[in-house]
Amino acid sequence: MKSRIFALALLPLALIACQSSHLPATSGDTAISTPSTTLKTPAQILSAYTWELDRGLERPIVLHFDAQGRLSAVTGCNGLATTWSVKNNIITTSEVVGTEMACDAALMEQEGFVSQLLQKRDIPYSLDLNDSNQPKLSITAADGKKYIFTGKMTPETKYQGQAETIFLEISPQTKTCTGVAPQTCLQVKEIKYDDKGLKTQVDKDWTLFYDQIEGFQHSPDERQIIRVKRYEIKNPAADQSKYAYVFDMAVEREVVKATL
Repeated sequence: MKSRIFALALLPLALIACQSSHLPATSGDTAISTPSTTLKTPAQILSAYTWELDRGLERPIVLHFDAQGRLSAVTGCNGLATTWSVKNNIITTSEVVGTEMACDAALMEQEGFVSQLLQKRDIPYSLDLNDSNQPKLSITAADGKKYIFTGKMTPETKYQGQAETIFLEISPQTKTCTGVAPQTCLQVKEIKYDDKGLKTQVDKDWTLFYDQIEGFQHSPDERQIIRVKRYEIKNPAADQSKYAYVFDMAVEREVVKATL
């Protein structure tokens, strides 16, 4: 017996190593080397990572500074967004806007904390660039307290390019398979949609998927359709896939219960 638990829209709401430790992020000689490129300006560094702060709640706070001047925040409750620019150790933001969904009290409090932290002001900050894989961003709140966010390289930075978006239906059942070595493979069908979000093509048969999808958690109790970002890996090893796959969002999830 199957029962649908929810279906999300195809397009989500769009809100959402050269320097010393604790280096102020100025427009001078700041630089950080990643496996794929060298980031030279504070704006480049901020937009090359997502920045996470764990306050001990169910979900962390995640900030994303995009290259077009949009700052989005995942709070665990509503998504928040503002604009941003950077100059002379200051991040300048505008009015914060967001969705209006009710959540539990702790996550609502966290949303309020993020809103106050980012709300239309000049925000003092600094960067610790000792570790290019996990740089630190210190943001000073209006009351003078500092909060340390840990950076995680965006896939675009890591793979030095833009992604192709694909949609995959994931079977609840996996299968034993052999790639470089014996492993467990997902079973997938590729799905295509038109501009209106209507399905235009669904593969007839299940295909073994030998790669990993970063950030995706398979469930034997669910049939899922997921949106995936596919990045081309430059100069892959002989035994390595030419693509990297990153989970973006779930489009559909359906509970699958065994029939008696």
